[in-house]
Amino acid sequence: MENQMVWQDEYNIGVEVIDREHQRLFKIINRLLAYDDDKSQWACQEGIKYFKTHAMKHFTEEEDYMASIGYEGLETHRQIHRIFRDSTLPALERELEETGYSPDSVKHFLGVCAGWLIGHTLTEDQAIVGGKVSKWGSLLPEEELDELKKVIVQQVFDMFRLESEAITTAYGGEKFGQGVYYRLVYDAGDDLRQEIIMVFEEKLLINTVGRIMGLETGKLDVMLVNAARYTARQFVERVLEHFPSPRPYALKEENLISYEQFQGTFERAKPQVSLLFNTSGSGYFAYCVIAPHLLEKGTVTPIQADNALEEIADYLARRERDAGRPKVLVVDDSSTVRVAMRSLLEKDYEVSVAESGVAAIRAISLDRPELVLLDYEMPVCDGRQTLEMLRSEKAFADIPVIFLTGRSDPDVVRALLALKPAGYLLKYLKPADIKQKIDELYQKLCG
Repeated sequence: MENQMVWQDEYNIGVEVIDREHQRLFKIINRLLAYDDDKSQWACQEGIKYFKTHAMKHFTEEEDYMASIGYEGLETHRQIHRIFRDSTLPALERELEETGYSPDSVKHFLGVCAGWLIGHTLTEDQAIVGGKVSKWGSLLPEEELDELKKVIVQQVFDMFRLESEAITTAYGGEKFGQGVYYRLVYDAGDDLRQEIIMVFEEKLLINTVGRIMGLETGKLDVMLVNAARYTARQFVERVLEHFPSPRPYALKEENLISYEQFQGTFERAKPQVSLLFNTSGSGYFAYCVIAPHLLEKGTVTPIQADNALEEIADYLARRERDAGRPKVLVVDDSSTVRVAMRSLLEKDYEVSVAESGVAAIRAISLDRPELVLLDYEMPVCDGRQTLEMLRSEKAFADIPVIFLTGRSDPDVVRALLALKPAGYLLKYLKPADIKQKIDELYQKLCG
């Protein structure tokens, strides 16, 4: 295994007991990454056990420090530690055991742990010292999320005889392959309103609803999506039945939405529930509960009895048109820039956005773009560090990256060019000029 994690000064949060243990965990992962593929299973087991021991020690020390300073986000932070300890690690260890510690499963274990460690250090740990705001401060308590996970897993089995497992309780809205995004709004009056979005990987719908219907086309059509819509509604209502409310919820609106509209919910609001599930190879799905009014009024057409088939046909036609467009990921900490770039490019490109370098790595892992437009100057994890992380992964190293910058002074330009990106763009150019340059660069790099 060749890749090594590079410790950056920006990972330090200024608390010695936390920074010291972060560096130690980085070193342990690097030692494991340096193992040759023919190392014994025993050596891998011992190395992974050593990593776990130090990770658990670090969690305890970090939580003790947060308690000592009266950190108000302690319970949320503790919950994230518990999710990693009690859900993520056991799932990875099962994979190691089932494969006899194969090189691929060891790489998968280390990749997930490294990604989690970097992301957690740059977001939640920075929040301890006021350097970042926690993204997950509005999640339901862990006990309620655990109960909801159990209900959903049981419903998946009851309806489809399919085993499923919650991968994370902090799904950030990343894309996972071709997806179908279905929004339901339920109302019980007196502000008792739930907006639920279910996201299905296309192959999951084909493997479940399509199989039940006996369809053999292997692709979505109007009949399958319509059946999936009613099945998803039945699924959600069965889940709601397990959580009594003072009055029954009534369905007020349903929509099929685009990925951009779905992703916009994570731009504008923090979810109370954001669960991502895997179904043992049949596909992924997400179950998200969002605060009201996340979609701008009028951006989607409500599905009703007299327009359902027409709306579904239009939805599938839009997906078909969109499928042929090149995928571009825009990474910028400014929501204004993200919105402007999406508006500028979405006619000719399938545009995804990420607000940070860590979010970009996550997005690329789930849905590889053909081109990345990367802000050079971002807080915490800047463009240089993000590019280094991309290049350290063989699977991502060949993705063309174009830097976005608002500065053209010689020192900045020299620093940009020294990193050997595929190109760079100045943000202050006219929109038409930016679009033209992106088109030209795309044709040169990917056309």
